[in-house]
Amino acid sequence: MAETKDRICIIGMGKVGTAVGHLLSCAGYRIVAVASRTAASAEKGASLTAGAVPATPAEAAARADCVLITTSDDAIAAVCRDIAREGCFRKDQKVVHMSGAGGLDLLAPARDAGARVAGIHPIQSFADVPGAIKNIPGSTFGIISDPEIRDWCVGFVRDLGGVPFFVPEAEKPLYHAAACIASNYLVALMNAVEDIYAGFGLSPDEAKNAFWPLVMGTIRNIESKGTIQALTGPIARGDSGTIRKHLRSFAASRPSLLPAYRELGLLAVDIGLRKGTISAAKADEIKKILKGESE
Repeated sequence: MAETKDRICIIGMGKVGTAVGHLLSCAGYRIVAVASRTAASAEKGASLTAGAVPATPAEAAARADCVLITTSDDAIAAVCRDIAREGCFRKDQKVVHMSGAGGLDLLAPARDAGARVAGIHPIQSFADVPGAIKNIPGSTFGIISDPEIRDWCVGFVRDLGGVPFFVPEAEKPLYHAAACIASNYLVALMNAVEDIYAGFGLSPDEAKNAFWPLVMGTIRNIESKGTIQALTGPIARGDSGTIRKHLRSFAASRPSLLPAYRELGLLAVDIGLRKGTISAAKADEIKKILKGESE
């Protein structure tokens, strides 16, 4: 636990801001004020953060030792600029955003006013507030920070029940893109599978029930064995004939999915090589098939 509990204000009472505010109040922080785009969302957020007072962003910032900006990424810079214009940042105040891809430049007006700034981002998916409150503890958080508050950031994350690590600021967009692949693009892939099975007459629920045990088994294998050893299927076995059949089927009935199948297959070939289940010659053969160089 952090030795000193800052007075916190939260600007942006969506799923993340509300859940983080609730968890911080449970960890002993005083949420002194909240602000949001609408009075209704501010009041709802206040009810989950142990008596925080709804306020304007500038009023909230003036009351706090730490200003936590949990708006959409595109709004962070404007919110920070507006608060600075009101003169509500001060020396040695902490100002933190929770953007995945954004750098510390988003908080430049606060830094210019003497505040210490950081970005603290949970690698987690938030579908609703109760789910966010449940899922944040145990999640890893990527941190970028002014040197003076690095230790504070670590304590802040640990108070949320999270696991901290520092991301090179220049690599922040790549860090976030990887998280999007793990979450958002997984959803996109599962939706593609659902659509294919729906074409065989299955309802969405029936389709999910068909592929879900496979997905969960794969996730368990990744968890227990790691991504290299978890790879199974035709590429891991070197079944080039099966891959050719897949490509012909996609070309005939789902051509929009063909580029994704080819590119993901190429990634899987490299994993198969690292796993040691296919030879370099077989890997080259499959890559040519996937690239359309060997039909």
